[in-house]
Amino acid sequence: MNEQPTAGSRLNLARRLGTVDAVVIGLGSMIGAGVFAAFAPAAVAAGAGLLLGLVIAGVVAYFNAQSSAVLAARYPESGGTYVYGRERLGHWWGFTAGWGFVVGKTASCAAMALTFAAYLAPDHAKPLAVAAVVVFTVVNYFGVTKTARLARILLALTLAALAAVLVAVYGGGEVSPTHVGEVAGWTAGGIPGVLQAAGLLFFAFAGYARIATMGEEVREPERTIPRAIPIALVCALVIYAVVGLGLLLTLGPTALAGSRAPLADAAVRGELSWLTPAARLGAAVASLGALLALITGIGRTTLAMARRHDLPGWLAAVHPRHHVPHRAEIVLAVVVCALVLTLDIRGAIGFSSFAVLVYYAITNASAYTLPAQERRVPRWLPVLGLVGCVTLAVTLPWTSVVSGLAVFAIGLLGRLLHSTLRAQ
Repeated sequence: MNEQPTAGSRLNLARRLGTVDAVVIGLGSMIGAGVFAAFAPAAVAAGAGLLLGLVIAGVVAYFNAQSSAVLAARYPESGGTYVYGRERLGHWWGFTAGWGFVVGKTASCAAMALTFAAYLAPDHAKPLAVAAVVVFTVVNYFGVTKTARLARILLALTLAALAAVLVAVYGGGEVSPTHVGEVAGWTAGGIPGVLQAAGLLFFAFAGYARIATMGEEVREPERTIPRAIPIALVCALVIYAVVGLGLLLTLGPTALAGSRAPLADAAVRGELSWLTPAARLGAAVASLGALLALITGIGRTTLAMARRHDLPGWLAAVHPRHHVPHRAEIVLAVVVCALVLTLDIRGAIGFSSFAVLVYYAITNASAYTLPAQERRVPRWLPVLGLVGCVTLAVTLPWTSVVSGLAVFAIGLLGRLLHSTLRAQ
């Protein structure tokens, strides 16, 4: 396996992002379409116990965030756990992490584009979703500072829309503890149901990794990344908790489980139903924000893998003027458009969650190997993060687990064949 090219043999990405930019990109990734889509399947799995699942998902995400932060400070370059796994555990582990990130998040791109289009113009969903992917690829192509500016705008619009929805939900007169049901309803799905809900809701928290995968473009990464990741995570957790509680108190677990647009359904019930269009607008805007950040993060991980010949080397090109991995992002756009035209959004959350949980399991294992002076967190923290990731991954719906294992097997087999051919 060839080593990473030296700095002098390639163009590096420009360090233009400060702490606020990094927090905005991470928060924009988390406060995306997940808040409009993830609560319903979580309610199917656990009923009112989805709030317990939300807490578990938040705790596991916190462990992952801490491991990601210390690793990103130690290895401040594009690629995230693909780089960390290679450096700390070996090339195969790094490839597994990178492959999981790329395939899982590519499916998420298609899901975000379809969610945006379904809320905005359901009769023309697929063409509109393709158009969104093309437009956002162009935005990324012309530089990460434009990406950060657009991420701020989209996040502001999303938070404003969520605020309007929460005013309608909490101020509409329909909030009542009786909608939640008896205490037994909190564990209606049992421990497996709560864990499955946590795994599905974890999908909504995965965005903080976008900060780490952009490590080569962050100013003072040793200080900025460890600060930005926890800030973005805590903000997202608070918002999700407020939204989830409001949905349960308004709709109840049964109605929530059967809803295709839970925030809109909750808002329309009360006296402030005129705010309901904000839910649909918010879903569209949030999906665009998540799509923007996903395209950015996947492009950087693809760049890192191509630099090390785990993907075709021509994908490692960085545009000499705009300093972005332009070939990787163009290929990504083509693949996502193909998925948009062929993929059913059902099951996308489960598949993405499985792939990303494997990614973070490797993150925690990598952090565990750091010496104490570089780890800066108790050694038990990455251990708990690893156990949490594996537990949530295996309790996801069996279709997600089986399809996820199959895709990982395909990737590993492809790398084995590629390595064999290169060695001949």
